Amino acid sequence: MAHDVEVLIVGAGPTGLAHALWLTRAGVRVRIIDRQPEPGAASRAVGVAARTLELYRQLGIADAVVAAGWKTPAINFWVRGTRAAHVEMAGMGEGQTPYPFELMFPQGAHEELLIRALGAAGVTVDRPRALVSFTQDDAGVSATLDDGTTCRAAYLAGCDGAHSAVRELLGIGLPGGTYAQRFFVADLDGTGQVMDGELHISLDTARFLAAFPLAVGRVRVVGNTLDDTTRWDEVAAGVTEHLHIEVSHVRDFSSYRVHHRVADEFRRGRAFLLGDACHLHSPAGAQGMNTGIGDAINLGWKLAAVLRGAPASVIDSYAPERRGFANRLVATTDRIFQLATREGGVAEFIRTRIAPHALHAILGFDLTRQAAFRVIGQLEIAYRDSELSAGKAGKLRGGDRLPWLAGADNFAPLASRAWQLHVHGDASEALRAAGLPLHVFAWDAAAEDAGFARDAAYLIRPDGYIGWAGEDADELAAYRARVGA
Repeated sequence: MAHDVEVLIVGAGPTGLAHALWLTRAGVRVRIIDRQPEPGAASRAVGVAARTLELYRQLGIADAVVAAGWKTPAINFWVRGTRAAHVEMAGMGEGQTPYPFELMFPQGAHEELLIRALGAAGVTVDRPRALVSFTQDDAGVSATLDDGTTCRAAYLAGCDGAHSAVRELLGIGLPGGTYAQRFFVADLDGTGQVMDGELHISLDTARFLAAFPLAVGRVRVVGNTLDDTTRWDEVAAGVTEHLHIEVSHVRDFSSYRVHHRVADEFRRGRAFLLGDACHLHSPAGAQGMNTGIGDAINLGWKLAAVLRGAPASVIDSYAPERRGFANRLVATTDRIFQLATREGGVAEFIRTRIAPHALHAILGFDLTRQAAFRVIGQLEIAYRDSELSAGKAGKLRGGDRLPWLAGADNFAPLASRAWQLHVHGDASEALRAAGLPLHVFAWDAAAEDAGFARDAAYLIRPDGYIGWAGEDADELAAYRARVGA
């Protein structure tokens, strides 16, 4: 059967939109549908990680996202109405990434930007349009939509959120739990100490409460309650008491349940799950949306490669790479959230007396500040155990994120979104004859400090991770044959 499109994407949140944009940039024919009549129906996420911006740079949209967002200069911890700790964020990521800051950019505006970029590439979101059912065979997927039509595609990407129709139709389980607390999100204009453009977290009680800056005088407050809060006036007193905000305008308010779950499978046949469709966790760390976008790019380049002739086994690496990270992330955010919300005298003592001072002391050292930024910015994600990872040269191994070198800007060539060789020093004749895009950078102390080996070759995947590292041209050729690079 002929394919109407090569990839049918179900769900047009940030995950689905980023997936569509990457595939479209790669020349893949996509169709993206969403059941909601308008974008941003459940706009909650706000933080954009440095790693997401690195991937967006490859798509040519990072500058626009940064220009539209808010760089957070500091984090503050409050206890009983007093600022208990103040941590400057400036410099935390210096030398590690072109984006050494924590960026706040509301999900609704984020989606609008991605939709515009897709539209400029000739792709529009088909809405409201829902997936009803689908079948698979060896050559593709046949999906039935709620208007009675059928769409034939080579692959199906389920980016349709926590209540994923794709996941439910596949019968894939989503084990885990649901927090007893109900969360709320409120976009507020006003005045007060926490309206200064910095991030503020209240540690007063066993209630998570944070004010994420969107601009001076505007915040997105995220918190939790132990009842079925559904209105702003039910939480207003608590917000003003603990954060001391004089609210002048409530732009938006919503409440929701939060889960900590990871799907049993991220793929079945030609159908894939991405983002909230396969992993859910607390807002602690602001990692959810960024993880979904990471899924989107990881699967995007692999589908594009296979559709253009690479071995089908390349996409087998999607689920192991991304599910491993999702499991670690859900476990970590769950521990953080439990610490922040646990009741009892001991928990309160740790949270209000020990934690603020410990965080201030720990983040006062450059090494720990940089390590913290790598975690927050998702720069530490690596795939060393992946079937696509091989070799070692210097301190770097296949599966590592390519380290950024400010002086050389070795990320600039990644805009091609293609396999490429990087060499720091001199490239051998064998490497020059390999037939791959080759980028040779001068050897210097910065390259050595970053872990590169002089004159070694690093084969970089389309998503900016090292696929293979070494010096033997025959090993490189064997690796290329295996992955279709």
